[in-house]
Amino acid sequence: MIAISLPPTRRHWSTISFSSTLYLYPILDLLLANIPSFLEPEIRLGLQEALVNAAKHGNRLDPQKTVLVEFCISNKGYSWVISDEGQGFSPQRCDCENHLAPHLPPDISENGRGLCILHQVFDKVYWNSQGTKLHLSKQTKTAKFQLS
Repeated sequence: MIAISLPPTRRHWSTISFSSTLYLYPILDLLLANIPSFLEPEIRLGLQEALVNAAKHGNRLDPQKTVLVEFCISNKGYSWVISDEGQGFSPQRCDCENHLAPHLPPDISENGRGLCILHQVFDKVYWNSQGTKLHLSKQTKTAKFQLS
């Protein structure tokens, strides 16, 4: 099930919540509805990684748990806050040149690539102290708000 609030307007946050799933296409489409086409491919990739992390690693794909996405358009750019109901983790900055997250053993370093993608796509990436809420932003000179 997907729940969505009103579409975002300047300086007002909107929300989408959904049961933990990896079928993210409709959710990504909703989140990208007002993103300019030249930014859409990289933001789609970054948001997909963040949502997969929340549903798969945070909520362990438990359909009883939800992922909540708050999003906003401002004069400075675009922002998303993605929350899960998992146990959290201790995020560390990754070594993006080698596609490795330093806190992961080499045999599962493949999982660290999503964290590196987040740091490459978004201008600001940070988690709350529990590791259950991710803040992302993409800054632009002036965000263009378009109603679809």
